[in-house]
This record gives sequence, C-alpha cells and structure tokens, in this order.
Amino acid sequence: MSSGQNQTDVILIGAGIMSATLGSIIKELAPDWNIKVYERLANTGEESSNEWNNAGTGHAALCELNYTSEKSDGTIDMTKAVKINEQFTVSKQFWSYLVNKGLIEDPSEFIRALPHMSMVRGEDNVNFLKKRYEAMSSNPLFKDMEFSDNPEQLKEWIPLIMNHRTSNEPIAATKVDSGTDVNFGALTRKLFDHLKSQGVEINYRHDVEDLNRLSDGSWDLKVKDLDSGSSKLENAKFVFIGAGGGSLHLLQKSGIPEGKGIGGFPVSGLFLVCNNPEVVKQHHAKVYGKAPVGAPPMSVPHLDTRFIDGKRFLLFGPFAGFSPKFLKEGSNLDLFTSVKPNNVMNMLSAGAKEMKLTKYLIQQVMLSKEKRMEALREFIPNARTEDWEIVVAGQRVQVIKETDQGGKGTLQFGTEVVNAADGSIAALLGASPGASTAVNVMLEILENCFPEHIEEWEPKLKEMVPSYGVSLMENTDLLEDVNKTTSEALNLVEPKSKQRTDEPKVMG
Repeated sequence: MSSGQNQTDVILIGAGIMSATLGSIIKELAPDWNIKVYERLANTGEESSNEWNNAGTGHAALCELNYTSEKSDGTIDMTKAVKINEQFTVSKQFWSYLVNKGLIEDPSEFIRALPHMSMVRGEDNVNFLKKRYEAMSSNPLFKDMEFSDNPEQLKEWIPLIMNHRTSNEPIAATKVDSGTDVNFGALTRKLFDHLKSQGVEINYRHDVEDLNRLSDGSWDLKVKDLDSGSSKLENAKFVFIGAGGGSLHLLQKSGIPEGKGIGGFPVSGLFLVCNNPEVVKQHHAKVYGKAPVGAPPMSVPHLDTRFIDGKRFLLFGPFAGFSPKFLKEGSNLDLFTSVKPNNVMNMLSAGAKEMKLTKYLIQQVMLSKEKRMEALREFIPNARTEDWEIVVAGQRVQVIKETDQGGKGTLQFGTEVVNAADGSIAALLGASPGASTAVNVMLEILENCFPEHIEEWEPKLKEMVPSYGVSLMENTDLLEDVNKTTSEALNLVEPKSKQRTDEPKVMG
C-alpha cells in the first residue's frame, strides 16, 4: 500500500524512556512534526523503564567497576567510564532544560542526590580499587571521588555493611557524593504527559505486527488494536523501534540489511527487597561490588537505596535468571522465533563461546532464597531472611553479533543502535547503561537519521544541551558550569539530613 494519506512524520514504537526522550527532543527541534506512539501495554514505562524492573541507577561510571578494567601493563583503562559519565551528564542537561522551561515539574519525583560507592574485599581487590581511585580522581570528571580502607571511616560511610563484620579481611571503598538515584519510570511518565500536552497521539494496547518500506522511503506499519482485534495500516516518514526486548523481532521484520545477522539472548533478574524500615534507614548509598567469576557484567552485586513514589527502599541484587521471553510480558517463544537463517551461526557460536555464562545462569536459577541471603550477607553480615523478599525484575536482551575483535557470536553487554542507511528507521537494542544515556543515544540517532537538519537544529541543541559537540573532560570550565546548573535545576544539592527523613515503605 502506498499510503500518502494520513502520513505521520514520526512513529515511535514502545512507550518507554527511549521513545519518550526522542519524542521530547524532536518536539523541541521540530514542533510542527506529527508524532504518534504505539504501545502494546496499557500504560507508559511498564517494561524495561519501570522503576521495579531494574532501571534505577543514574549510570555515571562512578561506582560500576565493570566500566574500568586493568590493562596488562597494570594501568586502568577509563575509556568506557569517561564515555558513560559524559553521556549521563548530557541526560542531566536535557532534563534540566525541561525543568527550567516548565515542561516537566518536580524533579525530585524522578531524581535524587545519592552517594555512589564501590566496595571490595581482599588485598588484591583493595589494591585494584586504590589504583582505580588514583587514576579516576586525577580526571576532572571524577575529581570528587574519595577513597578509604580505614574501617572507622567506612563505618561512617556504610554502617549497615560494616556493623557486625567480624572478618579481618582487608576492605576498601570509594565514594562520590554527586551520584544520583533515578526513577526512570516516573521520568518516562512525566515526558509522555508533556508529549500528550503537545498534541502527540499515544495509542495504548496497540501492537505493531509488521512493517514494510515503500518505494518512496516511507514505512507502512500494520498495527493491531489488542482490545477490538482490528488491524490498520499506518504510514510514517521515520520509524523508531524503542520496544525494549521486542525491538529485535521488529528489526528483523523491517528487512533492513543493517539488522541482518543480529541475534539476542534474554537474561532476567531478581532482587531482594528489604521490608524492615529499621534496616532501610541505616543505608544511604548505592554500593557496587565485584561480579563473581563467570558472571556477566550486568550481574555486579549492589546494595541500593532507591526512592520510589517518595519512599525509601533497599534493594540487593541482581540475581540473574533465564526465561526465553524477550519482555516481561512477552512470549515463551520469543527466543526461538528470533533465530533466523541470517543469525543462526552467530547464535550457535555464542552458545559455544558462552559456556561459562550458561553454567552461571543455571546456577543462579537454581538458587534458593537462603542461598541468595548468603550472597546478601557478604554485604550485610547480620541480614535476617525474614526482612527481605524477592522481586522479579525486567527482561534484558543482550545483543549477539559478529565483531572485528570477537568474531562470530560475540555477546554485547551495552546499548546498541541499528539504523537504515537512508535514515528512515532506527532500532534500539541491548541493555545497560541504557536509560541513563538515553539523551545522548537519541542525539546520535538524530545525527545519523536527519543529517540534513542538524545545522539548522544546532543552536537549539546547544540550548538544550550546552555541552553538545564538546568534550567536558577537555573543557573544565564548561564542566563546572554544567554541573552547577544541572544540580540547581534538578535540586541535587539538598542536605543529607533532609534526604534521610523520607519514611521507608514496608512492602506487603
């Protein structure tokens, strides 16, 4: 069908943080463009963006040890950490712009100041952390990082973790007070409320079943109304597939050559959530440890203070699990139907390469609650089983593809964007750091898919993101200015005494 009638400028598939971010940026750059959103579920931000589905850390590489590696010569490779930190700062700039313009309100409902910490045990790990601290604190992006291996100092920083610790094993931590806790579910809902007020049409309970590129470069989408059962064709000049784990199937249906050969491997997660307010109020930080040997990077254990609906919670995990579903609300056939002739070799190669990961996932799935409590007691020595309950987090689909370094079947643990050469369609795949870098990822999509508009848009882009096109690490004056203005706009400079007054909520 060549449906020039009812053509939409932009169709966003999936009502999560990625579509919300791209829609919000486009509405600022091209307010006259027509945008429609199609979401399979009944509300925005119900899958990967939801606050209970493991989208809660403002990933700024302040505490995540897997973003810094030790090279063979003993030096610390900070390349990934620098990149992620700058990308998260881009997100904060855009959120600050929206708040200052009155386009979204009350930033405390989606972002709070919260120390980010790394904690390790054992002499070798302590030496690594100290070396990491020395490298990072000399970089302008991480200059506020503190280090301590003094047990008395650590008791002040992390009393819940240090109290009742009887081992004489060396222990150390780093701390950055400018870390944040981000409720991406709340932010997603705010952004879609804003888009709705701007005339964006949001269609819930609508499933995009197929898509087909026409000779004029536009796309016909077959959309099914899940309530009535009826289907219709929608036409768009540009399509963004931001459907979380559902993106891979739609990318495959698009038929674009850039999507060929890509596979996906689903990993689910579980968290222990504390239901004792007396325990919750003893911890005020996100504390990341080191991943067990053989564990994937997204399984780094961490003990997080979280703010959800204005209440404080304490989460520990994640414990990895396996389900063939690509979405929490997906189908048990998702993994099997994603195997195609063009990606089967990558999938089989990944299976052969990742035996350690497979073994790890099987072990994780078999864990009893008491075994999970034993892992928690590495962090909180006197943790009581009755104070904690298990919550199932969201599904993540790790990208499998051929790379120059890893060859066929290489499992990717980051966020991947695939776009057609003509810029008419883009799909977002992968997982962490994901939501935290959403603004930067969407700006890259705009550069790749709308290069003819970038020069015209540049003044507005720099208004929304003052560091656009500039390395903050190499421009310390701008870095200080950006940090000051974003902290003020997002209310990230409140005293700790105020932060600690939120009463923890007891989960049923």
